[in-house]
Amino acid sequence: MTLAMAPTGLSRSVNATRSLRPVRLWLYAVALVLFALVLVGGATRLTESGLSITEWKPIHGVVPPLSAAEWQEEFELYQRIPQYTELNEGMSLDGFKTIYWWEWTHRFLARFVGVVFAVPLLLFWLTGRLPSPLKPRLLGILALGAVQGGIGWWMVASGLSARTDVSQYRLAVHLTTACIIFASTLWVARGLARHSDDPPPSVGSAWAAGAIVVLALCQIYLGGLVAGLNAGMTFNTWPLMDGQIVPRGLLTMAPAWRNFFENVMTVQFMHRASAYLLLAVVALHAAASWVLAPRTTHARRAAVLLALVVCQAALGITTLLLAVPIGWALLHQAGALVVLAFAVAHARGVVGPYRFAPTRYAEA
Repeated sequence: MTLAMAPTGLSRSVNATRSLRPVRLWLYAVALVLFALVLVGGATRLTESGLSITEWKPIHGVVPPLSAAEWQEEFELYQRIPQYTELNEGMSLDGFKTIYWWEWTHRFLARFVGVVFAVPLLLFWLTGRLPSPLKPRLLGILALGAVQGGIGWWMVASGLSARTDVSQYRLAVHLTTACIIFASTLWVARGLARHSDDPPPSVGSAWAAGAIVVLALCQIYLGGLVAGLNAGMTFNTWPLMDGQIVPRGLLTMAPAWRNFFENVMTVQFMHRASAYLLLAVVALHAAASWVLAPRTTHARRAAVLLALVVCQAALGITTLLLAVPIGWALLHQAGALVVLAFAVAHARGVVGPYRFAPTRYAEA
């Protein structure tokens, strides 16, 4: 009886492996579009294009202006907000079109990633390709994506009446939420992949790897505050800041908590300090992994992660010293996403695959 059932069990295992591969590749494709979306969002911020579209049209907004009259109508709507009247008065229609296309592309990609996620999800669901435990995880990511659309408009709305730019609070939330969706997508995809047979270096390795992911997200949040305050345009020296390791003026606002969100010096200092903390934690994790489990997959991944964080730190320093040119700023933002992606993949590798995913395999 047992011998007769063995081939059936093996067949089911093989079929499960084959059925999950398209799901995993689909999630990696979604993550790639999310990567592009975040970078275009960064370019939109750096070119101050985010307020060029003053209305939220989730469906109709996918069609850009197609005639001279429609372009003029969009331009007139933009001319009513403070960013135009206080900063860009006299802008030509051609100049407006440049910033409009950045924001339109950003919104188009946001809609596109929704379609790229939702349509295949429905198809995989209806054809029975999704294991039951995976369904709530994917629905959660989809729901968070819908919430992110509302956060995006909530952010834009902050700059349409009393400000000439968007709120740094809302910008940081918008960026961080996008990165959480990106990380969650990669976490699920990596959980469907085959993993090494190498055991984790220690019982605390999973906690350390997870902490690195959280620290990377915190660093991205602080980067959003820096971008929202244009804090990178000031104190363009390193390693000293305003001639000191710990500059004066960090807590000049009252109440004190405002300094951590509104004081340009404090926000940039926090971003620097958080970068040092992330680098130190990753270095300690890499060293511990190599000592406890030398030449294993986990130790090699931790070493690569350390190299990526060092490169990202170098990009950040260069961007600061050059006073945030667009090209370097986008490289720095891309580097943050690469570090986050690899940190997620590393943490997932330490935790291991889902129980319903393909079995582990030994690497040479």
